[in-house]
Amino acid sequence: MNISKRTAVLVVVIIVAAAAIWFGFNRRGDERADAASTNSVNDAPSAAVATVRLRPAVSSITVPGVFQAYQDVLIHAKVSGYIKQIFVDIGDRVHTGEVLAILEVPELNAQVDAAQAAVVRDKSEIARTHHDVSRAVAIHSAQHVEYARLETAASKLPGLVAQQQLDDKQAQDLSSEAQVDAAKSAYAAAQAKMTEDQATLEHYKALQAYSFVRAPFDGVVTFRYADTGALIAAGTDESSNAMPIVRLAQSGLLRLRMPVPESDADYMQVGGPAVVRVQATGETINTKIVRFTRSMDRSTRTMLTEVDIPNADLHLAPGMYADTTFPLQRDGKAMMLPIDAIVEGDQPYVLIVDATNHVVKSPVVLGIQGPNFYQVVKGVKVGDRVIVGNQSDYQPGQVVSPSPVDMDLTAFGQTSTSNPENSSHTTVNRGRK
Repeated sequence: MNISKRTAVLVVVIIVAAAAIWFGFNRRGDERADAASTNSVNDAPSAAVATVRLRPAVSSITVPGVFQAYQDVLIHAKVSGYIKQIFVDIGDRVHTGEVLAILEVPELNAQVDAAQAAVVRDKSEIARTHHDVSRAVAIHSAQHVEYARLETAASKLPGLVAQQQLDDKQAQDLSSEAQVDAAKSAYAAAQAKMTEDQATLEHYKALQAYSFVRAPFDGVVTFRYADTGALIAAGTDESSNAMPIVRLAQSGLLRLRMPVPESDADYMQVGGPAVVRVQATGETINTKIVRFTRSMDRSTRTMLTEVDIPNADLHLAPGMYADTTFPLQRDGKAMMLPIDAIVEGDQPYVLIVDATNHVVKSPVVLGIQGPNFYQVVKGVKVGDRVIVGNQSDYQPGQVVSPSPVDMDLTAFGQTSTSNPENSSHTTVNRGRK
Protein backbone atom coordinates (compact mmCIF):
# COMPACT_ATOMS: atom_id res chain seq x y z
CA MET A 1 0.00 0.00 0.00
CA ASN A 2 2.80 2.32 0.78
CA ILE A 3 4.36 1.72 -2.57
CA SER A 4 1.07 2.40 -4.34
CA LYS A 5 0.52 5.61 -2.40
CA ARG A 6 4.01 6.78 -3.23
CA THR A 7 3.42 6.00 -6.89
CA ALA A 8 0.14 7.92 -6.94
CA VAL A 9 1.67 10.93 -5.28
CA LEU A 10 4.58 10.89 -7.74
CA VAL A 11 2.17 10.77 -10.69
CA VAL A 12 0.23 13.75 -9.33
CA VAL A 13 3.42 15.73 -8.81
CA ILE A 14 4.55 14.97 -12.34
CA ILE A 15 1.18 16.03 -13.75
CA VAL A 16 1.18 19.30 -11.78
CA ALA A 17 4.73 20.04 -12.87
CA ALA A 18 3.89 19.38 -16.50
CA ALA A 19 0.85 21.64 -16.30
CA ALA A 20 2.91 24.39 -14.72
CA ILE A 21 5.54 24.10 -17.40
CA TRP A 22 2.88 24.13 -20.16
CA PHE A 23 1.12 27.16 -18.63
CA GLY A 24 4.40 29.01 -18.34
CA PHE A 25 5.30 28.42 -21.95
CA ASN A 26 1.84 29.56 -23.14
CA ARG A 27 2.02 32.72 -21.05
CA ARG A 28 5.43 33.62 -22.44
CA GLY A 29 4.08 33.00 -25.97
CA ASP A 30 1.14 35.25 -25.35
CA GLU A 31 3.41 37.94 -23.93
CA ARG A 32 5.69 37.64 -26.95
CA ALA A 33 2.64 37.85 -29.26
CA ASP A 34 1.29 40.88 -27.40
CA ALA A 35 4.72 42.51 -27.55
CA ALA A 36 4.96 41.78 -31.26
CA SER A 37 1.49 43.21 -31.82
CA THR A 38 2.36 46.31 -29.80
CA ASN A 39 5.58 46.75 -31.71
CA SER A 40 3.66 46.36 -35.01
CA VAL A 41 1.22 49.15 -34.12
CA ASN A 42 3.97 51.38 -32.84
CA ASP A 43 5.91 50.85 -36.06
CA ALA A 44 2.91 51.78 -38.31
CA PRO A 45 3.52 54.97 -40.33
CA SER A 46 1.66 58.08 -39.25
CA ALA A 47 -1.00 59.44 -41.63
CA ALA A 48 -2.70 62.83 -41.47
CA VAL A 49 -6.46 62.30 -41.72
CA ALA A 50 -9.42 64.65 -42.12
CA THR A 51 -12.95 63.74 -41.14
CA VAL A 52 -15.74 64.03 -43.69
CA ARG A 53 -18.19 66.70 -42.52
CA LEU A 54 -21.37 68.38 -43.73
CA ARG A 55 -20.81 72.05 -44.48
CA PRO A 56 -22.14 74.71 -46.89
CA ALA A 57 -20.24 74.64 -50.18
CA VAL A 58 -20.13 77.39 -52.79
CA SER A 59 -18.25 77.21 -56.07
CA SER A 60 -16.89 80.45 -57.44
CA ILE A 61 -14.64 81.89 -60.08
CA THR A 62 -12.11 84.67 -59.56
CA VAL A 63 -11.06 86.72 -62.56
CA PRO A 64 -8.75 89.74 -62.80
CA GLY A 65 -9.97 93.09 -64.05
CA VAL A 66 -8.87 96.68 -64.54
CA PHE A 67 -10.66 99.77 -63.22
CA GLN A 68 -11.85 102.17 -65.89
CA ALA A 69 -13.46 105.57 -65.62
CA TYR A 70 -17.23 105.41 -65.97
CA GLN A 71 -16.90 107.90 -68.82
CA ASP A 72 -13.67 108.96 -70.50
CA VAL A 73 -13.78 111.43 -73.38
CA LEU A 74 -11.59 113.78 -75.36
CA ILE A 75 -12.99 117.32 -75.24
CA HIS A 76 -12.86 118.89 -78.73
CA ALA A 77 -13.92 122.34 -79.88
CA LYS A 78 -17.08 122.57 -81.96
CA VAL A 79 -15.70 125.59 -83.84
CA SER A 80 -12.22 126.48 -85.03
CA GLY A 81 -10.39 129.25 -83.23
CA TYR A 82 -7.50 130.29 -81.01
CA ILE A 83 -7.50 129.51 -77.31
CA LYS A 84 -8.03 132.81 -75.54
CA GLN A 85 -8.01 131.32 -72.04
CA ILE A 86 -7.72 127.84 -70.57
CA PHE A 87 -8.68 127.36 -66.94
CA VAL A 88 -7.80 123.75 -66.09
CA ASP A 89 -4.80 121.47 -65.91
CA ILE A 90 -4.21 117.78 -65.23
CA GLY A 91 -5.65 116.55 -61.95
CA ASP A 92 -8.23 119.33 -61.66
CA ARG A 93 -11.75 118.29 -60.63
CA VAL A 94 -14.47 119.98 -62.67
CA HIS A 95 -18.26 120.01 -62.60
CA THR A 96 -20.92 119.75 -65.26
CA GLY A 97 -21.18 122.97 -67.28
CA GLU A 98 -17.95 124.46 -65.92
CA VAL A 99 -15.99 126.48 -68.51
CA LEU A 100 -12.73 124.72 -69.36
CA ALA A 101 -11.48 127.13 -72.05
CA ILE A 102 -12.57 130.14 -74.14
CA LEU A 103 -11.87 130.34 -77.87
CA GLU A 104 -11.28 133.52 -79.84
CA VAL A 105 -13.30 133.33 -83.13
CA PRO A 106 -13.47 136.86 -84.70
CA GLU A 107 -15.14 135.78 -87.96
CA LEU A 108 -17.90 134.02 -86.03
CA ASN A 109 -18.64 137.22 -84.10
CA ALA A 110 -18.93 139.06 -87.42
CA GLN A 111 -21.38 136.44 -88.70
CA VAL A 112 -23.51 136.91 -85.58
CA ASP A 113 -23.56 140.70 -86.14
CA ALA A 114 -24.56 140.25 -89.78
CA ALA A 115 -27.36 137.85 -88.83
CA GLN A 116 -28.65 140.29 -86.21
CA ALA A 117 -28.66 143.10 -88.79
CA ALA A 118 -30.63 140.91 -91.19
CA VAL A 119 -33.26 140.29 -88.50
CA VAL A 120 -33.55 144.04 -87.85
CA ARG A 121 -33.96 144.62 -91.57
CA ASP A 122 -36.62 141.92 -91.73
CA LYS A 123 -38.56 143.58 -88.93
CA SER A 124 -38.61 146.84 -90.91
CA GLU A 125 -39.73 144.98 -94.04
CA ILE A 126 -42.54 143.33 -92.13
CA ALA A 127 -43.71 146.69 -90.81
CA ARG A 128 -43.63 148.19 -94.32
CA THR A 129 -45.55 145.33 -95.93
CA HIS A 130 -48.06 145.42 -93.10
CA HIS A 131 -48.74 149.09 -93.92
CA ASP A 132 -49.03 148.19 -97.61
CA VAL A 133 -51.67 145.64 -96.72
CA SER A 134 -53.61 148.21 -94.69
CA ARG A 135 -53.45 150.77 -97.51
CA ALA A 136 -54.48 148.22 -100.14
CA VAL A 137 -57.42 147.12 -98.01
CA ALA A 138 -58.54 150.72 -97.56
CA ILE A 139 -58.34 151.47 -101.30
CA HIS A 140 -60.19 148.28 -102.14
CA SER A 141 -62.93 149.14 -99.66
CA ALA A 142 -63.45 152.57 -101.23
CA GLN A 143 -63.43 151.19 -104.78
CA HIS A 144 -65.83 148.44 -103.88
CA VAL A 145 -68.30 150.84 -102.17
CA GLU A 146 -68.27 153.19 -105.18
CA TYR A 147 -68.84 150.33 -107.62
CA ALA A 148 -71.67 148.95 -105.48
CA ARG A 149 -73.38 152.37 -105.37
CA LEU A 150 -73.22 152.86 -109.15
CA GLU A 151 -74.42 149.30 -109.74
CA THR A 152 -77.46 149.95 -107.46
CA ALA A 153 -78.34 153.22 -109.21
CA ALA A 154 -78.04 151.61 -112.65
CA SER A 155 -80.35 148.81 -111.64
CA LYS A 156 -83.01 151.17 -110.29
CA LEU A 157 -82.86 153.78 -113.08
CA PRO A 158 -81.71 152.16 -116.32
CA GLY A 159 -79.79 154.58 -118.51
CA LEU A 160 -78.84 156.86 -115.63
CA VAL A 161 -75.24 155.45 -115.48
CA ALA A 162 -73.34 154.72 -118.64
CA GLN A 163 -72.31 151.09 -119.00
CA GLN A 164 -68.73 152.14 -119.74
CA GLN A 165 -68.50 153.97 -116.43
CA LEU A 166 -69.93 150.98 -114.60
CA ASP A 167 -67.42 148.64 -116.26
CA ASP A 168 -64.53 150.95 -115.34
CA LYS A 169 -65.55 150.99 -111.66
CA GLN A 170 -65.89 147.23 -111.61
CA ALA A 171 -62.37 146.89 -113.08
CA GLN A 172 -60.99 149.28 -110.47
CA ASP A 173 -62.73 147.25 -107.73
CA LEU A 174 -61.19 143.98 -108.93
CA SER A 175 -57.78 145.59 -109.35
CA SER A 176 -57.81 146.94 -105.80
CA GLU A 177 -58.79 143.50 -104.56
CA ALA A 178 -55.77 142.01 -106.38
CA GLN A 179 -53.57 144.68 -104.80
CA VAL A 180 -54.75 143.52 -101.36
CA ASP A 181 -53.75 139.93 -102.16
CA ALA A 182 -50.34 141.08 -103.45
CA ALA A 183 -49.72 143.16 -100.33
CA LYS A 184 -50.66 140.21 -98.09
CA SER A 185 -48.29 137.92 -100.03
CA ALA A 186 -45.46 140.44 -99.61
CA TYR A 187 -46.23 140.61 -95.90
CA ALA A 188 -46.16 136.80 -95.60
CA ALA A 189 -42.87 136.65 -97.51
CA ALA A 190 -41.35 139.24 -95.19
CA GLN A 191 -42.40 137.17 -92.19
CA ALA A 192 -40.91 134.01 -93.72
CA LYS A 193 -37.66 135.82 -94.44
CA MET A 194 -37.50 137.01 -90.85
CA THR A 195 -38.04 133.44 -89.62
CA GLU A 196 -35.19 132.26 -91.84
CA ASP A 197 -32.87 135.02 -90.71
CA GLN A 198 -33.74 134.38 -87.06
CA ALA A 199 -32.80 130.69 -87.53
CA THR A 200 -29.51 131.80 -89.06
CA LEU A 201 -28.91 134.10 -86.12
CA GLU A 202 -29.64 131.28 -83.65
CA HIS A 203 -27.25 129.03 -85.57
CA TYR A 204 -24.41 131.53 -85.32
CA LYS A 205 -25.21 132.26 -81.69
CA ALA A 206 -25.07 128.53 -80.94
CA LEU A 207 -21.69 128.33 -82.64
CA GLN A 208 -20.59 131.41 -80.72
CA ALA A 209 -21.63 129.66 -77.48
CA TYR A 210 -19.33 126.79 -78.45
CA SER A 211 -16.42 129.18 -78.10
CA PHE A 212 -16.94 128.50 -74.38
CA VAL A 213 -15.76 124.91 -73.98
CA ARG A 214 -17.64 123.36 -71.03
CA ALA A 215 -17.38 120.12 -69.06
CA PRO A 216 -20.08 117.62 -70.10
CA PHE A 217 -20.02 115.86 -66.69
CA ASP A 218 -18.35 115.90 -63.29
CA GLY A 219 -14.86 114.50 -63.65
CA VAL A 220 -11.11 114.85 -63.48
CA VAL A 221 -8.86 116.33 -66.16
CA THR A 222 -6.44 113.52 -66.96
CA PHE A 223 -4.53 115.29 -69.74
CA ARG A 224 -4.19 118.76 -71.25
CA TYR A 225 -3.31 118.99 -74.93
CA ALA A 226 -3.44 122.73 -75.68
CA ASP A 227 -2.20 125.99 -74.21
CA THR A 228 -3.19 129.64 -74.57
CA GLY A 229 -2.87 130.85 -78.17
CA ALA A 230 -3.03 127.40 -79.73
CA LEU A 231 -5.08 127.08 -82.91
CA ILE A 232 -7.81 124.50 -82.42
CA ALA A 233 -9.59 122.97 -85.41
CA ALA A 234 -13.26 122.08 -85.16
CA GLY A 235 -13.62 118.49 -84.02
CA THR A 236 -16.82 117.80 -85.93
CA ASP A 237 -15.31 115.15 -88.21
CA GLU A 238 -13.92 112.02 -86.53
CA SER A 239 -11.71 111.34 -89.55
CA SER A 240 -9.88 114.64 -89.11
CA ASN A 241 -6.83 115.02 -86.91
CA ALA A 242 -8.30 117.84 -84.87
CA MET A 243 -6.38 118.34 -81.64
CA PRO A 244 -8.45 117.95 -78.47
CA ILE A 245 -8.23 120.52 -75.68
CA VAL A 246 -8.31 118.20 -72.64
CA ARG A 247 -9.18 114.64 -71.68
CA LEU A 248 -11.88 114.28 -69.04
CA ALA A 249 -12.59 111.15 -67.00
CA GLN A 250 -15.57 110.53 -64.73
CA SER A 251 -13.67 108.87 -61.87
CA GLY A 252 -16.23 109.38 -59.12
CA LEU A 253 -17.77 106.14 -60.35
CA LEU A 254 -15.56 103.42 -61.81
CA ARG A 255 -16.27 100.48 -64.06
CA LEU A 256 -14.52 97.19 -63.30
CA ARG A 257 -14.54 94.98 -66.38
CA MET A 258 -13.75 91.26 -66.21
CA PRO A 259 -13.62 88.60 -68.95
CA VAL A 260 -15.69 85.66 -67.69
CA PRO A 261 -14.90 82.31 -69.38
CA GLU A 262 -17.50 80.77 -71.64
CA SER A 263 -17.97 77.79 -69.31
CA ASP A 264 -19.11 80.09 -66.49
CA ALA A 265 -20.95 82.76 -68.48
CA ASP A 266 -24.36 81.17 -67.94
CA TYR A 267 -24.07 81.86 -64.19
CA MET A 268 -23.76 85.64 -64.72
CA GLN A 269 -26.92 87.65 -64.05
CA VAL A 270 -27.63 91.31 -63.34
CA GLY A 271 -27.80 91.84 -59.59
CA GLY A 272 -25.72 88.74 -58.84
CA PRO A 273 -23.17 89.09 -55.98
CA ALA A 274 -19.51 89.83 -56.53
CA VAL A 275 -16.56 90.39 -54.18
CA VAL A 276 -13.85 92.75 -55.42
CA ARG A 277 -10.36 92.65 -53.92
CA VAL A 278 -8.22 95.65 -54.87
CA GLN A 279 -4.57 94.71 -55.14
CA ALA A 280 -3.15 98.19 -54.62
CA THR A 281 -5.13 99.11 -51.50
CA GLY A 282 -5.85 95.66 -50.06
CA GLU A 283 -9.51 96.49 -49.55
CA THR A 284 -12.45 94.18 -50.21
CA ILE A 285 -15.67 95.53 -51.73
CA ASN A 286 -18.95 93.63 -51.76
CA THR A 287 -20.93 94.65 -54.82
CA LYS A 288 -23.25 93.32 -57.55
CA ILE A 289 -23.08 92.61 -61.25
CA VAL A 290 -24.41 95.64 -63.13
CA ARG A 291 -24.17 94.59 -66.77
CA PHE A 292 -22.61 92.11 -69.17
CA THR A 293 -22.34 91.95 -72.95
CA ARG A 294 -24.49 88.83 -73.46
CA SER A 295 -22.12 87.83 -76.26
CA MET A 296 -18.79 86.01 -76.47
CA ASP A 297 -15.51 87.41 -77.70
CA ARG A 298 -14.62 85.11 -80.58
CA SER A 299 -10.89 85.26 -79.98
CA THR A 300 -10.84 84.70 -76.20
CA ARG A 301 -14.19 82.89 -75.72
CA THR A 302 -15.00 85.16 -72.79
CA MET A 303 -17.91 87.44 -71.95
CA LEU A 304 -17.23 90.95 -70.68
CA THR A 305 -18.89 91.52 -67.29
CA GLU A 306 -18.98 94.79 -65.33
CA VAL A 307 -19.51 96.00 -61.80
CA ASP A 308 -19.68 99.66 -60.75
CA ILE A 309 -17.57 100.89 -57.83
CA PRO A 310 -18.36 104.25 -56.13
CA ASN A 311 -15.21 106.34 -55.78
CA ALA A 312 -16.29 109.73 -54.45
CA ASP A 313 -12.96 110.42 -52.74
CA LEU A 314 -11.00 109.27 -55.83
CA HIS A 315 -8.80 106.93 -53.76
CA LEU A 316 -9.10 104.38 -56.57
CA ALA A 317 -7.60 105.30 -59.93
CA PRO A 318 -8.45 104.05 -63.41
CA GLY A 319 -5.88 101.47 -64.43
CA MET A 320 -5.64 99.76 -61.02
CA TYR A 321 -5.96 95.98 -60.97
CA ALA A 322 -8.50 94.04 -58.93
CA ASP A 323 -9.62 90.43 -58.57
CA THR A 324 -13.36 89.79 -58.61
CA THR A 325 -14.95 86.62 -57.27
CA PHE A 326 -18.36 85.49 -58.54
CA PRO A 327 -20.30 82.66 -56.81
CA LEU A 328 -21.51 79.97 -59.20
CA GLN A 329 -23.09 77.02 -57.33
CA ARG A 330 -24.25 76.47 -53.75
CA ASP A 331 -25.05 73.40 -51.62
CA GLY A 332 -26.08 74.04 -48.03
CA LYS A 333 -25.19 70.52 -46.81
CA ALA A 334 -22.26 69.09 -48.73
CA MET A 335 -19.82 66.37 -47.69
CA MET A 336 -16.61 68.34 -47.59
CA LEU A 337 -12.96 67.27 -47.81
CA PRO A 338 -9.73 69.21 -48.18
CA ILE A 339 -8.56 69.47 -51.75
CA ASP A 340 -5.36 67.58 -50.78
CA ALA A 341 -7.45 64.57 -49.76
CA ILE A 342 -8.50 63.89 -53.35
CA VAL A 343 -6.26 61.96 -55.75
CA GLU A 344 -7.36 63.21 -59.15
CA GLY A 345 -7.20 61.37 -62.44
CA ASP A 346 -9.52 59.56 -64.82
CA GLN A 347 -11.22 58.19 -61.73
CA PRO A 348 -10.66 60.31 -58.59
CA TYR A 349 -10.31 58.38 -55.33
CA VAL A 350 -9.54 58.81 -51.65
CA LEU A 351 -7.73 56.66 -49.08
CA ILE A 352 -9.98 55.94 -46.08
CA VAL A 353 -8.63 54.76 -42.72
CA ASP A 354 -11.16 52.26 -41.39
CA ALA A 355 -11.99 51.36 -37.78
CA THR A 356 -9.01 48.94 -37.58
CA ASN A 357 -6.62 51.60 -38.97
CA HIS A 358 -6.29 49.84 -42.29
CA VAL A 359 -6.10 51.84 -45.53
CA VAL A 360 -9.03 51.41 -47.92
CA LYS A 361 -9.08 52.85 -51.44
CA SER A 362 -12.47 54.34 -52.42
CA PRO A 363 -13.37 55.88 -55.82
CA VAL A 364 -15.36 59.11 -55.44
CA VAL A 365 -17.64 61.38 -57.48
CA LEU A 366 -16.77 65.04 -57.04
CA GLY A 367 -19.09 68.02 -57.07
CA ILE A 368 -18.34 71.62 -56.16
CA GLN A 369 -14.71 72.71 -55.95
CA GLY A 370 -13.68 75.69 -53.87
CA PRO A 371 -10.39 77.41 -53.11
CA ASN A 372 -9.29 74.62 -50.75
CA PHE A 373 -12.08 72.07 -50.68
CA TYR A 374 -14.03 69.52 -52.70
CA GLN A 375 -17.59 68.41 -52.35
CA VAL A 376 -17.76 64.60 -52.49
CA VAL A 377 -21.06 63.45 -53.94
CA LYS A 378 -20.41 59.70 -53.71
CA GLY A 379 -17.74 57.38 -52.31
CA VAL A 380 -17.51 58.49 -48.67
CA LYS A 381 -19.88 59.01 -45.78
CA VAL A 382 -20.00 61.51 -42.96
CA GLY A 383 -17.45 60.65 -40.26
CA ASP A 384 -15.01 58.78 -42.53
CA ARG A 385 -11.35 59.47 -41.89
CA VAL A 386 -9.54 60.30 -45.15
CA ILE A 387 -5.77 60.58 -45.62
CA VAL A 388 -4.69 64.10 -46.56
CA GLY A 389 -1.58 64.45 -48.74
CA ASN A 390 1.23 62.05 -49.71
CA GLN A 391 -1.22 59.32 -50.73
CA SER A 392 1.51 57.59 -52.74
CA ASP A 393 3.20 56.62 -49.43
CA TYR A 394 0.30 54.34 -48.46
CA GLN A 395 -1.09 51.14 -49.92
CA PRO A 396 -4.57 49.62 -49.54
CA GLY A 397 -4.63 47.20 -46.62
CA GLN A 398 -1.67 48.85 -44.90
CA VAL A 399 -1.95 49.60 -41.17
CA VAL A 400 -1.37 53.27 -40.35
CA SER A 401 -1.38 55.44 -37.26
CA PRO A 402 -4.02 58.16 -37.96
CA SER A 403 -3.23 61.71 -36.91
CA PRO A 404 -6.30 64.00 -37.12
CA VAL A 405 -5.81 67.42 -38.69
CA ASP A 406 -8.19 70.38 -38.60
CA MET A 407 -8.63 71.73 -42.12
CA ASP A 408 -10.16 75.17 -42.79
CA LEU A 409 -12.63 74.41 -45.55
CA THR A 410 -13.41 77.99 -46.52
CA ALA A 411 -16.35 78.74 -48.78
CA PHE A 412 -17.03 81.80 -50.94
CA GLY A 413 -17.26 85.09 -49.08
CA GLN A 414 -15.65 83.69 -45.89
CA THR A 415 -11.99 83.86 -46.79
CA SER A 416 -9.55 86.21 -45.16
CA THR A 417 -8.98 89.12 -47.53
CA SER A 418 -6.28 91.07 -45.75
CA ASN A 419 -3.87 89.97 -48.45
CA PRO A 420 -5.43 89.69 -51.91
CA GLU A 421 -2.45 87.74 -53.19
CA ASN A 422 -3.57 84.78 -51.07
CA SER A 423 -6.94 84.48 -52.88
CA SER A 424 -7.14 81.41 -55.11
CA HIS A 425 -8.84 81.02 -58.45
CA THR A 426 -11.75 78.60 -58.21
CA THR A 427 -13.62 76.68 -60.85
CA VAL A 428 -16.64 74.45 -61.27
CA ASN A 429 -15.65 70.81 -61.14
CA ARG A 430 -16.74 68.20 -63.66
CA GLY A 431 -19.57 67.25 -61.26
CA ARG A 432 -21.36 70.43 -62.30
CA LYS A 433 -24.68 70.00 -64.01
